[in-house]
Amino acid sequence: MGAPVIDRQLPTDDAAALLDLTRDLATRELAPRAAEAERTGEFPRELFRTLGRAGLLGLPYPEEYGGSGQPYEVYLQVVEELARAWLAVGLGVSVHTLSCHGLASFGTEEQKRRWLPDMLGGELLGAYCLSEPHCGSDAAALRTRAERQPDGDYLVTGTKAWITHGGVADFCTLLARTGGEGAKGISAFLVEAGTPGMVAAPAERKMGMKSSVTAQVVFDRARVAEQRRIGAEGEGFGVAMAALDAGRLGIAACAVGLAQAALDVAVEYAGERTAFGRPIGDFQGVSFLLADAAAGVEASRQLYLAAARRKDAGRPYATQAAMAKLVATDTCMKVTTDMVQVLGGAGYVEDYPVERYMREAKVLQIVEGTNQIQRLVIGRALLDR
Repeated sequence: MGAPVIDRQLPTDDAAALLDLTRDLATRELAPRAAEAERTGEFPRELFRTLGRAGLLGLPYPEEYGGSGQPYEVYLQVVEELARAWLAVGLGVSVHTLSCHGLASFGTEEQKRRWLPDMLGGELLGAYCLSEPHCGSDAAALRTRAERQPDGDYLVTGTKAWITHGGVADFCTLLARTGGEGAKGISAFLVEAGTPGMVAAPAERKMGMKSSVTAQVVFDRARVAEQRRIGAEGEGFGVAMAALDAGRLGIAACAVGLAQAALDVAVEYAGERTAFGRPIGDFQGVSFLLADAAAGVEASRQLYLAAARRKDAGRPYATQAAMAKLVATDTCMKVTTDMVQVLGGAGYVEDYPVERYMREAKVLQIVEGTNQIQRLVIGRALLDR
């Protein structure tokens, strides 16, 4: 039985057609391959090209630069549908979108016209190089340095850690220190893969999302042209934080998609599995788990959509993005765990995907700002008022 269609309120007929296309691609191209790729750790590079040719790798960016001009409200629902079929792909699309944010939002007109069309065109895949081995949450403490040379170019030295698409991306947005300590000494750069002195370490061996490549990226006097700096020197931390506000909505959408996938499996199982002569879904102990999961998934969906609509309207949304990321990913962890419980012993074996979903859910509470950081963001916003 196929996954049920989510009842969505979409702003236009074009948006509805886009979601139909996404569901079709997810059903035909993603879902049948996810389990085996997660077992073998095979990165689905060609699938990203398929999504790119369908226009799904540049959705929220302006059409004049090669994007699709879709509002975040629509783009995030596309990410949700992709993550529902295969989290590594949904999250990969979110990370690619994150990697384009700095140039799209802070680049000069010349930079955007020169590089964005290729970045959004579907053939290239991006990465976001911010975290380092000694600092994840404390991003302002990064040590990677970009030393300016007499000709204006920069030599970059340092190591970035936990980089999604590290070693397989075609470009990355890099945050490096050009000045003194703290946030004001950080600058942003657009770096092309294959730059001499830039290499990826072997991929990390992870608990879940094994088909998504995560690796350190090492810079050893890698030369980056002055024209590839995004914004002025010292403005990179603002570039990074603005991107993460948007990226957290992508993670929230991924969490909703993954939780929905787990709920779909459990609902079907509870209707078919019998105990004491009745489907197990007839027992309150099971049906209440399903009900709580459904309520949590829908509440998380509406929370990320409300934040997206604020973004689309040009209103401040950083606090709402933190709330959406926090609630959606915590809900996802609970839902995936509870859906394993619904399946009982069957949920603990690889015959059903819910055990994989539970393992995958954990990383969503960590990436793009741990949920403890989200609580700091929300708490500070409350107290600042």
